[in-house]
Amino acid sequence: MKMLFSSPFDTPHGLVPFEQITIDMYEPAIEQGIAQCQAEVDQIAHNPASPTFENTIVALERSGEMLNRVLGVFYPMLSAHADDQLMEISQRVAPRLAEHSNAITLNRDLWQRIRSVHDNFDRDAHDQEDWMLLDKTFRSFVRNGASLEGADRDRFRQLSRRLTEDCLKFEQNHLKAINAYEMWLTADDLTGLPESAIDAAAHAASQHGRQGEYLFTLHGPSYMAFMKYSDRRDLRQQLYIAYNTLCTKGEYSNMELCRAIANTRLELAHLMGFSTFAEYRLQNAMAQTPQAVYDMLDQLQQAYQPAMQRELQHLAQFASNTEGHPVDLKPWDYSYYANKERDSLFNINDEVLRPYFPLDRVIDGVLGLATRLYGLHFKPNAEAQVFHPEVKVYDVTNEQGKWMGALYTDFFPRETKQSGAWMTAFREQYHDRCGNDVRPLVTLTMNFTRPTATKPSLLTFSEVRTFLHEFGHGLHCLLSHCRYESTSGTNVYRDFVELPSQFHENFLTEREFLDSFARHYLTGDPIPQELIDRIIASSQYGAGYACMRQLSFGLLDMAWHSIDKPFNGDIVDLERSAMRPVQAFEPIEGCLMSPQFGHIFSGGYAAGYYGYKWAEILDADAFSKFQEDGIFNPETARLWHDCVMSRGSSDMPLTLYERFRGRAPRIDALLHRDGMK
Repeated sequence: MKMLFSSPFDTPHGLVPFEQITIDMYEPAIEQGIAQCQAEVDQIAHNPASPTFENTIVALERSGEMLNRVLGVFYPMLSAHADDQLMEISQRVAPRLAEHSNAITLNRDLWQRIRSVHDNFDRDAHDQEDWMLLDKTFRSFVRNGASLEGADRDRFRQLSRRLTEDCLKFEQNHLKAINAYEMWLTADDLTGLPESAIDAAAHAASQHGRQGEYLFTLHGPSYMAFMKYSDRRDLRQQLYIAYNTLCTKGEYSNMELCRAIANTRLELAHLMGFSTFAEYRLQNAMAQTPQAVYDMLDQLQQAYQPAMQRELQHLAQFASNTEGHPVDLKPWDYSYYANKERDSLFNINDEVLRPYFPLDRVIDGVLGLATRLYGLHFKPNAEAQVFHPEVKVYDVTNEQGKWMGALYTDFFPRETKQSGAWMTAFREQYHDRCGNDVRPLVTLTMNFTRPTATKPSLLTFSEVRTFLHEFGHGLHCLLSHCRYESTSGTNVYRDFVELPSQFHENFLTEREFLDSFARHYLTGDPIPQELIDRIIASSQYGAGYACMRQLSFGLLDMAWHSIDKPFNGDIVDLERSAMRPVQAFEPIEGCLMSPQFGHIFSGGYAAGYYGYKWAEILDADAFSKFQEDGIFNPETARLWHDCVMSRGSSDMPLTLYERFRGRAPRIDALLHRDGMK
């Protein structure tokens, strides 16, 4: 019987036929996909013809179509719409997929062909994208043990399988721990909370059949609103500690998994001849070395730490004046008093802004940004099949009417969805065997404030920024014009991938952009000019604290991945030592970041979390050119599109950036934007 995933989907543009997919289809499809891919790889490895770029590198790039097709759906569902059955399947297939990957990279005959093509490559007969694919393939094989022999090869297989299983378990523990926590309150507990947060909590309680009560959880919109607005310091402390002790003990503890994952990565690095995992990982990054990362973090610390200290001193004085007695600021106080101080300084807060950011208009504004910059148009596709009723699909076309891909949007939290926000793709952009341009199927997943019985979804300023961020990733895929999937879209160095996403955030403090969509959800009135002025004036508020918080995460990541011998020590000591140089508050007993730090333990950012700040230097520098030329200058936008947004990793990232900017990046624009200069 032919499987649904065995050939391209028989739908318009090959959109995913979600209505035909059942959970029990995934596992057999993955098994069949593995078998087909392995047969294709064996055929490449044993090809009697001399190895060439086409019959080895390109052939390998195009192998595994069925497996890519099923995993392109399976993994996004595992993050966005997973029940216990899907999680159980993921645990069963994870070791099979790890073994399959190892079977390819540790195939001696295939490795000999790849090395031959690499050693004899004629650069004059190929373009830069060909070289980038070859170099990426060669490095991937080397980094995944192809040059190992004997017992080392066997050990590499074991470690890879273990790492895959542990990372998956870490992620699932975190999701289950978040879903397990509930804080039930009565009307007497809600002082300070805005109507939007109260309505959302009442709606959440009603979903459990408990009318007249209010449910707060650790999901983003609920948690952040409570920490920012609740007058109840005791409850803020309770919720903060619940959030920051996630996965530290009990059934969903990730404590031992932190050690296990870090030690497995270290042993893999040692097998490959590196003293630390960070050294191993950073070879495939713009930074190249751990020292370059630490130099960047240190440069930012020196620039921002004095600002953070001033900010906290002012905030402590503000809190004391507000309460009429000295306040010893704690971590659960920061959002609460910072929101009040920001409001007192600039007369602006989320509740003032929310009415001007109804989700439907924000969607129009964000999609409209891509129209103004890149000529893209977005048409709702009501016929497209979706995996959840709240998901919407858009057909994306360019100025000439060419179909550029599909955009799936999934905005609201649910128990089957991971926390946070991300972009992924059911299918990436590439050219097929016949030279046809296969366009991407992009999905944006968020956890925004839900609509209630009386109000539409009204976003915070931060949620609008998150939308722009993930949409920037999506545009990186939708605008891609590369021949190979491995070089297209977001398949770039980890410390370059955040540049397009963070670049688009810059428009949110630009008057011309806000004027295009920010309108009151009841009256339709545009956002007042004086409110826009206050947004711009307040944009530097807390910049020191925000930067140092990010540096603390980057330093923690580097600490875990700079160990040079197996770590069996105290996780608390490691974390406290790593974050102490940049900490804003004294650590709270029992609270830890590591056991819930999915970015580095299960999300692909190991020894790479610094990349957010690295890319921030680039995005500020890049946007400064738009500010110089006009933020919607068509020539500047075209240059940005041609040099960065459409090029994936078809060339080295610094080369792509310098083609746009005309020079190497500088930190000055970031310091100026944040008020450090």
